[in-house]
Amino acid sequence: MTTPAVAQDAQKDGGNDLLIIAHRGASGERPEHTLAAYERAIDQGADYIEPDLVVTKDGVLVSRHENEISGTTDVESREEFEDRRRSKTIDGQLTAGWFVEDFTLAELRTLRAKERLPYIRPENARYNGLYQVPTFEEIVELVKAKEAELGKRIGLYPELKHPNFLLQDEGIDSVDLLVQALKKAGYTKASDPIFIQCFEVGPLQRLDQLTDVRLVQLIHPEHESPADEPSMRYAEMATPTGLAEIAKYADGVGPHYSFVLNDDGSAKPFVADAHALDLKVHPWTLRSENTFMPPALRTNDNPRGVGALPVLMGLLVAADVDGIFTDHTAAAVMLRESGNYQP
Repeated sequence: MTTPAVAQDAQKDGGNDLLIIAHRGASGERPEHTLAAYERAIDQGADYIEPDLVVTKDGVLVSRHENEISGTTDVESREEFEDRRRSKTIDGQLTAGWFVEDFTLAELRTLRAKERLPYIRPENARYNGLYQVPTFEEIVELVKAKEAELGKRIGLYPELKHPNFLLQDEGIDSVDLLVQALKKAGYTKASDPIFIQCFEVGPLQRLDQLTDVRLVQLIHPEHESPADEPSMRYAEMATPTGLAEIAKYADGVGPHYSFVLNDDGSAKPFVADAHALDLKVHPWTLRSENTFMPPALRTNDNPRGVGALPVLMGLLVAADVDGIFTDHTAAAVMLRESGNYQP
């Protein structure tokens, strides 16, 4: 990574226009994907909140990081659901545990959320057992209530998780369910404060035919291919030719920040290539803990220690991104407003 001098240039490039997207809510301070995490992020100034969406057995959209929920709820300790433990092959990976699609909403509501990263965020574990798994409808209701309270629009940035698996293996059409939910909530136009994102291609192409809201293709640095298009490669999708194909059905791209920055912190051509096609660029995910930081921006060897988040955020702003996903809404909003991207 580079020196703070490069990051400082971001102050000249309209940094205050940057969208702050609360990754799973204020998940650096509360267990992720809970109403408490979303509300805290909104109160801290997030422009958008991001719920990951999966589906219950009875067809209700709910927010969990994955459809396997042993890491984010207390299901493993619940004797009444011991017989629900399964092994499933999801996107080519064998996974054992408890899955949202095997629970009705009523059953799921008896569970309580817990911190997914207790070794990194032990303070969040204090809230274990307090919160239910929220439905997408409840998240929309929260957003509208906070809009009325605060007098400003608050955006939604849902991600469809494993839609191809749910459709092909479970017979659950999460794309159709989301379109219905958006219509009910009044999100139908490109001007509405909502983006829908997915790592898969086909669901976004379907959504492009079913709704006018904005769509974002996620690009992963570790997984070689979208689950529904194994012949594709994310690395190829990130090239000018690949981005031109994405621009046929999406309005933006959500890359890992390693697609945006070189190891020395200078900007790769990715953002310029995307902007040339009128694609927005919203990289993920800015987390303050050392374990999530590029090695050059870690302050010490403690994985829970605070890394140089102001520098990383400044480098991305200097690279001209349009928004960032972050677990630490308050810090990101403060940096955006101050323009002080120094460590």
